[in-house]
Amino acid sequence: MAKSRRLPKVLTPDEQRALLAKFDLRYASGLRNLVAVRLMLECGLRCGEVVAIRPEHVDLNTCRLLIREGKGGKDRVVWFSDDLHDLITHWLERRPPSPWLLPTRHGGQLDGRYIRELVKRKAAAAGISESDRVTPHTLRHTFATDLLRETKNIRLTQKALGHANLTTTMIYTHV
Repeated sequence: MAKSRRLPKVLTPDEQRALLAKFDLRYASGLRNLVAVRLMLECGLRCGEVVAIRPEHVDLNTCRLLIREGKGGKDRVVWFSDDLHDLITHWLERRPPSPWLLPTRHGGQLDGRYIRELVKRKAAAAGISESDRVTPHTLRHTFATDLLRETKNIRLTQKALGHANLTTTMIYTHV
């Protein structure tokens, strides 16, 4: 008999707000980390896609972000909100010189493990139930579920996530 897979946790709007409130913007790393988490939560990016973003992939005029060679080597375009635009603009003024949008303090590429640990740590600090189950992929599932609820359009959700197969998208959407 096939093993039933447990669906990832999806954050409620209150849990999302609590998570985002846990970043200390007085520090450059706090601002950078908030940008990373918001990109995953509001654009449905994978952890590996976030750490691979370069400044030239961000179009602040149109609020578009080019995801280069995501999973399966595919490129896609996602859009971000005016609020996230302002946050990214603020980050660009503070970030150290680097080929990466979200570099380490010394300009190197962030490690995906760092992002995964960051999300778990902030989820626990935010008091989210089952915080041990909150991962960057949880943020992607939350994005997909929220987008489908809002638009009622599974094809749009599929395109935003960069899925080739609609059945994969349906796993992501907890509606």
